[in-house]
Amino acid sequence: MTKNILFIIDDFELQYFEFNDLITDFWLIKEFLNRFYNVSVAVKKDLFVENAKGCVFSKTTYYKDENIFYNKDEEKHLINDFDVVFFRPDPPVDVNYINACYVFDYVNRLKTLLINDPSEIRNFNEKFHINYFPEFVPENIVTSNSKLIMNFVETHKEAILKPLNRCFGSGVYYLNSEDKNLLTIINNMTEEEKTQVMVQEYLSDAKYGDKRVLIIGDRVMDECIQKLPAEHNFKFAQHSDQYFRKTLLTDNERKMAESIANKLSKIGLYLVGLDVINEKAIEINVTSPCYFIREINQNYGIHFENIIMDYVESLIENHFERIKSYALNK
Repeated sequence: MTKNILFIIDDFELQYFEFNDLITDFWLIKEFLNRFYNVSVAVKKDLFVENAKGCVFSKTTYYKDENIFYNKDEEKHLINDFDVVFFRPDPPVDVNYINACYVFDYVNRLKTLLINDPSEIRNFNEKFHINYFPEFVPENIVTSNSKLIMNFVETHKEAILKPLNRCFGSGVYYLNSEDKNLLTIINNMTEEEKTQVMVQEYLSDAKYGDKRVLIIGDRVMDECIQKLPAEHNFKFAQHSDQYFRKTLLTDNERKMAESIANKLSKIGLYLVGLDVINEKAIEINVTSPCYFIREINQNYGIHFENIIMDYVESLIENHFERIKSYALNK
């Protein structure tokens, strides 16, 4: 049984580490501790390379009085001292994020399972690479060219503009061909045509928010949640109970998610969250997808963290069985 787990979490999560039921990582860490795994945590700046080996300064965690904590003393480890690493810092995917991913180029993947593999995160942009699946996504362009964007908006009348490296709706704009500020918005977001952005056609059901479809390995979860637009906003932008509701997968959404899961799980992107509107994937979240465990528990009356952990444990054990078989047959 795998025992030693490392979570690379976001700086903000470490700052407020005690159990926070809005945060997916803390539900997972709590469940690992309850199942007698050894769990350590670190942030991006704790990663480094020494003697051509990926290393980390990590802190051990423990469970007490229905809460989780970490020891303040750091321990130096090879990353390969851990059986599994969950790499889950939040965007922006900036130079510091990319450099943290580079550290894992010096980690032996036959010894340590990486969830999600940082090299693949580095190669997969959550907005840009929805176009790996053109049959499942809205019409879009990725460009810094203001004329192309203006033509796209004029064709579709309404569109959504997104920066390529942020999360949680940061920098996302609704565009309308009649808006006299349209060119100003475009120039600001492209930094006067120096920075590429994604522009998607506006989907009619966006007024109802988007659906989060959850994937673990090649499994598509039955449970999903609708994220509703915040007050005086066109998008989900506030993590509050009033902006969530229970929803169901359609057959088309399940087929789409299964197809995406089949491809991404093969390259080491195991924990994935699809944002879906009108049965189309508007984003494929692979950096630190939120599984909305608290909200699903409240809406479905279940302990979703147990269901997730059963699948995660199965994913881990299957990986090491394949490695063992590979070693025996080599």
